[in-house]
Amino acid sequence: MKKVVIVGGGSAGWMSAAFLAKVLGASVQITLLESKQIATVGVGEATIPPIQLFNQLLGISEPDFIAATQATFKLGIQFEHWGKINERYMHAFGPTGKQMGLTPFVHYWLRARAEGDNSVLGDYSFNSLAAKKQRFGQSTKKAGPGNPSLVYAYHFDASAYAQLLKKYSLAQGVVHCEGTLADVQINALDGNIQTLKLTDGHTISGDLFIDCSGQRSLLLGQALKVPFESWQHWLPCNRAVAIQSDAQLAAPFTRAIAHSNGWQWQIPLQNRTGNGLVYASDFGSDAQAIRTLEQHLPGNPITDPNVLSFKVGRYRDQWRNNCVAIGLASGFLEPLESTSLHMVQSSLVRLAKLFPALEILATDVAEFNRQATLEAEGIRDFIILHYRQTQRQDSDFWRNIHSTPAPESLQDRIDTFLASGYLARRNDELFDENAWTQVLIGQGLIPKRYHVLAEQMPKSDLIVFLRSLRQQVDTFSETLSCHQSYVKNLVDKKVRNYA
Repeated sequence: MKKVVIVGGGSAGWMSAAFLAKVLGASVQITLLESKQIATVGVGEATIPPIQLFNQLLGISEPDFIAATQATFKLGIQFEHWGKINERYMHAFGPTGKQMGLTPFVHYWLRARAEGDNSVLGDYSFNSLAAKKQRFGQSTKKAGPGNPSLVYAYHFDASAYAQLLKKYSLAQGVVHCEGTLADVQINALDGNIQTLKLTDGHTISGDLFIDCSGQRSLLLGQALKVPFESWQHWLPCNRAVAIQSDAQLAAPFTRAIAHSNGWQWQIPLQNRTGNGLVYASDFGSDAQAIRTLEQHLPGNPITDPNVLSFKVGRYRDQWRNNCVAIGLASGFLEPLESTSLHMVQSSLVRLAKLFPALEILATDVAEFNRQATLEAEGIRDFIILHYRQTQRQDSDFWRNIHSTPAPESLQDRIDTFLASGYLARRNDELFDENAWTQVLIGQGLIPKRYHVLAEQMPKSDLIVFLRSLRQQVDTFSETLSCHQSYVKNLVDKKVRNYA
């Protein structure tokens, strides 16, 4: 495996190029084919915390990244009108409360609630409270065991991030080839991709091909004809309209606002606000979606509406023969929990661990696909949960959601949680027990029981325990900086210019 060819630029292509160049070094030659005639999607602007590790591995400092991509910080996602209209809750990163022995904190909260306590679960989350106060940074109080700390991700300009990684990749020796793919030549004996033929007559050969061609999936889907598995019966939204508006006071959280025919994202950057409406064409027209989004913009629009269509699901194999699909070329899950770029990152880490040395082994391919399937299905179920657990019945869209059975893997989890408060999950799943619990309870599913171990604490101690946790979270959040000021100060510390 000496020659790796990446088809497609954008975030997925340049993340792949930068990562593989870093971890494989001079042992492989990496070529990235990109066409000027094909625009990238470029609307994904929110992430989850592991993106920090990706930048750290590449050696890109946080001030440089923040400055180059117009980034702000993200402490979680605020869901509005999802459980019921006019209700909201925060899915915050980081822990909620404090686990006592074998008993998750939520069971102590459930016991207190059953005994008349009216606090909400988010009162015990440092991230949630800091987000609501629009604060960020390092606490001025001395850090120590038991003291809270923020867990965070970013909002950023995905196109600018791709350009940053392009500059990084070229410095690492990646070859950038501009051209449009005309044909994929397949070896008739083993089914492997041999060469790519461009419209100008040039050809590119390789040993391993990375498909980052977006939803067209030129290599995996079209050339190798891997079957596509649709999940649209569970997730009926198949279109989105995006509009950028002028910059507002940058809050350190994403807003996900449910409407009668889908949901709206609102993502604050330094220089603008990203807005979009994800909707189902079976329950409303493009014109209706554009009108809904325009009526709910936080400021003045600075771009025209950009309507996008997509199919929800994934190709049954993400790795077939000598081709690995990364990003949208492998499938699509709507960005409700900001997982798109993370799935690019996790696929690259998986590929690096199983990267072929002399030849591609069937066992490695099977393991890669097994892990990729489990990850995608786990994220799928978590996204479906938001729809499935809503109490809304105000439109045909939401009534259709209620009439469609959930995947058995999700329904079993919901039933178990409702009965006992126990959250059954695999240890290698992306979203932890706290994430699931925040969404389940945030949308109104309160377990009928709490764990018996939560009874071991005397009631007077429980009251003191919960009160002290709330005070600690509140006190530490007051010591943080204003989020907007923190971002500005960080940009001033940039070292390199990636513009």
